[in-house]
Amino acid sequence: MAAPCYLGWDFSTQQLKVIAIDEQLRVVYEDNVHFDKDLPEFKTQGGVYIHSDRLTVTSPVLMWVKALDMILEKMKSSGFKFSQVRALSGAGQQHGSVYWKKGSIQILKNASSKLPLHQSLKACFSVSNSPIWMDSSTASQCSALEKAVGGAQHLASITGSRAYERFTGNQIAKIYSQNPEVYMQTERISLVSSFAASLFLGAYAPIDYSDGSGMNLLQIWEKVWSVSCLNACAPGLEEKLGCPVPSHSVLGPISPYYSQRYGFSQDCKIVAFTGDNPASLAGMRLQEGDIAISLGTSDTLFLWIQEPTPALEGHILCNPVDSQTYMALLCFKNGSLMRERIRDDCASGSWDEFSKALSSTVAGNNGNLGFYFDVMEIIPEAVGIHRFNRDNQKVSDFPKEVEIRALIEGQFMAKRIHAEKLGYKVMPRTRILATGGASHNKKILQLYRPLLKRYAALEQKVIYNPTSSCLAK
Repeated sequence: MAAPCYLGWDFSTQQLKVIAIDEQLRVVYEDNVHFDKDLPEFKTQGGVYIHSDRLTVTSPVLMWVKALDMILEKMKSSGFKFSQVRALSGAGQQHGSVYWKKGSIQILKNASSKLPLHQSLKACFSVSNSPIWMDSSTASQCSALEKAVGGAQHLASITGSRAYERFTGNQIAKIYSQNPEVYMQTERISLVSSFAASLFLGAYAPIDYSDGSGMNLLQIWEKVWSVSCLNACAPGLEEKLGCPVPSHSVLGPISPYYSQRYGFSQDCKIVAFTGDNPASLAGMRLQEGDIAISLGTSDTLFLWIQEPTPALEGHILCNPVDSQTYMALLCFKNGSLMRERIRDDCASGSWDEFSKALSSTVAGNNGNLGFYFDVMEIIPEAVGIHRFNRDNQKVSDFPKEVEIRALIEGQFMAKRIHAEKLGYKVMPRTRILATGGASHNKKILQLYRPLLKRYAALEQKVIYNPTSSCLAK
């Protein structure tokens, strides 16, 4: 009997990726379709359309479906054994939404295996270009939602976040406000994740708790839709969303379309898809008290929290691994670009010189501290460079090696402070898992251990995760 394998899909902003693993979690196949390069007929840039107002950002739904057709055909041509796949699941870019036209469920269910799926579904979407996470055109809808439920903090207490322009509830409200006839023609609204699962299921897949908690619509404590939030966005919305489910739910067997066209086993199970951020927490195998830090262009913090306290900054989402706990998400815009600027200014553009400067200074930087925001920061809303000496006096400059350590320590401490505002507590067994480009810098990561110890009086450890390019002992 052929060895079983499992497929994971990632419907991201710029590409569709697939990976197959065996029962020992070894990668046995991987491939991707890059939207701009492989599907030029859609004329996207970075997988998206940026509209003339510079605020509206969308992606064509059929591009995602055609990408799936393309990658499955590539797998078939390579000789991939679809019959070995026992189950599949995946992730989608968080906050994007898909609008299914009335009657589409029958087309999806009865798609002909003789045709590529995108040909069967070409008339199924009442909104052809889906609003995605990059969209920031719903400021008025955000204000209206917060006002309707009693303010920003009350909305955060219900849904885990104050109103954000990219969040799906506000995007739905905009569509209803500007195109009520399009909204009325819509029988189902999916997130990108549940849309992707629907393609494999041959039916409308439910939204999972974790991705659903990034919509400003889900009561994160009870795991049900908030009636007050739904009513503030659009009429009859609950029916169009369906009932949310745990993120690890088995939704059912794969659609006959895939068995007939590609040879999938009829017993292949579809597990609920979730958002890309919750999927990152699951993939990094976080445990309670752990910190995952993505050190990229922006720095993103993932936290496993037992008893969160939603605030006006950051997000509380339902945990995709354990439905009784939560994950916190904090995003800091001034990440690697800020580190690179200080590297250029203080270390002649050399990471080696940057690392030597870090090694030449002591933990705590003798009381010198800096906060560095080249562009308007998300958390907190601040811009500019702010330096303070050991007497808490604001100063105009630091020596180069002090500047470098002040940057790194200030970035880490800001993450810690804002995490604690959301209810995070450092624990004796806390681990830090680092990923992203800057995680390759051993000296940067090694600063995290003394900082945790210094401010928590606990023995902590930064660990090496080879699958995430972490690098520290």
